[in-house]
Amino acid sequence: QVQLVESGGGLVQAGGSLRLSCVASGRTFSNYAMGWFRQAQGKEREFVAAMRRDSALAYYADSVKGRFTISRDNAKNTVYLQMNSLNAEDTAVYYCAATQSSRYYSGGRYEYDYWGQGTQVTVSS
Repeated sequence: QVQLVESGGGLVQAGGSLRLSCVASGRTFSNYAMGWFRQAQGKEREFVAAMRRDSALAYYADSVKGRFTISRDNAKNTVYLQMNSLNAEDTAVYYCAATQSSRYYSGGRYEYDYWGQGTQVTVSS
């Protein structure tokens, strides 16, 4: 089992920035690709970003490309999501997830086995 705990969410004005963190425990963190997803009220959970276990590759949804950056520190068992130029459409609960699937980059939430509890991000316009 992998336990994931997100933090860093909050209320921010449009154009502002936030950095989300997700700390993993329970298994060897560097064995897992990590992803960030988000779910706005009344909508399906959607892919935001993913990173290979060695940090060599990262993938982004078109809606966040150029504004969000995923990174990880395997020594700290932590994955981050730096979010810049936030807008109201970014308002959602953000979840981190872990997988050993080679298709971690596909954006499919069913590729991920472990999920955090989520952290709320609210962008005011």
